[in-house]
Amino acid sequence: MKKRSILSLALAAALLVLPLAGCTESGSESGGSDGDTIKIGGLAPLTGDLSQYGVAVNNAVLMAVDDINKNGGVLGKQIEYLPEDEKGDVTEAINAYNKLVSEGVVAIVGDVTSAPSKAVAQKANDDGMPIITASGTDAEITLTGEYAYRACFIDPYQGMLMATYASKELGAKTAAILYDSGDSYSTGIADAFEETAKELGMTVTNKEGYAHSSTDFNAQLTKIKASNPDVLMLPVYYSDVVLILKQAKQQGLDCQFLGADGWDGVVPQLNGDDSINDLLAKSYFCSQYSASSDDPDLQAFLTTYKEKYGIDANMFAVLGYDAMHILADAIERAGSTDAEAIIQAMSETNYSGLTGTTTFDENRNPVREAVITTFEDGAYKVLETYQA
Repeated sequence: MKKRSILSLALAAALLVLPLAGCTESGSESGGSDGDTIKIGGLAPLTGDLSQYGVAVNNAVLMAVDDINKNGGVLGKQIEYLPEDEKGDVTEAINAYNKLVSEGVVAIVGDVTSAPSKAVAQKANDDGMPIITASGTDAEITLTGEYAYRACFIDPYQGMLMATYASKELGAKTAAILYDSGDSYSTGIADAFEETAKELGMTVTNKEGYAHSSTDFNAQLTKIKASNPDVLMLPVYYSDVVLILKQAKQQGLDCQFLGADGWDGVVPQLNGDDSINDLLAKSYFCSQYSASSDDPDLQAFLTTYKEKYGIDANMFAVLGYDAMHILADAIERAGSTDAEAIIQAMSETNYSGLTGTTTFDENRNPVREAVITTFEDGAYKVLETYQA
C-alpha cells in the first residue's frame, strides 16, 4: 500500500508510541499516552554551531506532526511532540534523552548529527526505546541494536557510491581526498571512498586531513595541486565546501570535485557570489533527494516550509519530515504502541515519501537510489539517480 506523507490520511493516522520495553503490554496504548495525546520526543541541536542542521530537522518534524494531527492523529490520538535542545554535545544529548524518558515519551526522532546519535542509540537500545535519526550517517548508529533506525544514507555507502561514479561515469584514474579529520561523518566517507577507489583501480594521490573548524586549507591544496588528480573528493559540509573551493580557485587547481550529501546547502552559502561558478560546474555530489523533482508532495512541502519559516528547506528538513512519517506509518501498521510491535513494523517498512521509496536492510539502514547533482550558473542541477 502506498504511504504518502503530506496529505495521506493513512500516514497521518500513524505515530510512534512506545514506552520502555516491558512497560506496556502488546496492543496497549497506555504508556506515553495522556488522554487523547501520544508523547513523542525530539532531539536536535537547536542552538550552537550545529543548529542549522538541528533547526531544519526540528522545523520539518513540527510540520509533519501538524499534518498528522490535522488528519486524525495516530491510533485515534493527537501527537504531543516534545523537542529537546542537545546543543550538539554528546553529554547534553544523553541528559536530554533521559529527560524525555522521564516525561513518558514512547519514541524519539533524533538525534541529528552522528556523535550524539550514536550515543543516544546505545542508550535507547539498552532501554528498549525505538528511535529514528533523520540525518545521523555514521554506520555504527544502527549497529547499536534493533531499536535504532535512520532515514538517511550511511557514510560508507556515500563514499563507495561516489568513488564508483568517479571511476565508471567520469572516467577518473586518479583521485585526491581532503577531509575533516575531526568529524566522523567526513572520515567515514573519506575512508570508504579511498577503499572503493583502490578496488576499482584508481590511484589515490593524496589523502589530506584538516582540523575541525579550520578555515585555511591552502597547505593541503598545495600538495593536492602538485599531484594533479583527476578528481578531488570533499566529504565535508557545505560551509567548508565553499571555503575550500574559493581557495582552490585562488591556487588554480584544475580537476573535478566530488562530494556527498553534506554539500546540500552550498548554494545559499554563496550569497550571490559567482566567483567559483566555474568550479561548481565541474562538481558532483550525491544527495538524498532532488529539490527539482516534479513530485507534488515534495514541491508542496518545499513551498509550505518556505512560507512558514522564511527560508528554503534543505536536505535535513526533508529527511526530518520523512523520519516522523516513517515512524507514524510503522505505528499505524503495528496497531499498537508496544515497542516490539513497532520495531517489527519498522523492519517491514515500504514507505513512499519525499525522498522516494524507502525500505530497510538488515542493519536498519534505508535502501534507495541517490540523486547525483551538479551546478549550473550557481544553482543546483540534477543529473540522474544512481545506485552503485
